Amino acid sequence: MQSIKVNIMGKQIPLKVEESEVESTRKIAQFVDEKFRLYRNQLSNQPDSTVMILACLNIAEEVFELRSKLQYQEDKESELMDQINHKIEDFIKDLA
Repeated sequence: MQSIKVNIMGKQIPLKVEESEVESTRKIAQFVDEKFRLYRNQLSNQPDSTVMILACLNIAEEVFELRSKLQYQEDKESELMDQINHKIEDFIKDLA
């Protein structure tokens, strides 16, 4: 485990992560910080907790949309593979 610090909304947050995850953790923290700052700029009269909750909801929405798109692509890929397998089976039957 490696100790690192990430900066989110001006706060240094100490974390312990696997050495192989240091770079990705920093990128994730930067992404979260950028979302928080974007919402902070748009909602300057709201408390930090509200800004962070709304930013988290936005991030979660993005995750759910991407999961849905991925599932759709996986389903289409599976359908296509089934079609290809059936065509191969038909071709083999025709050869026999």
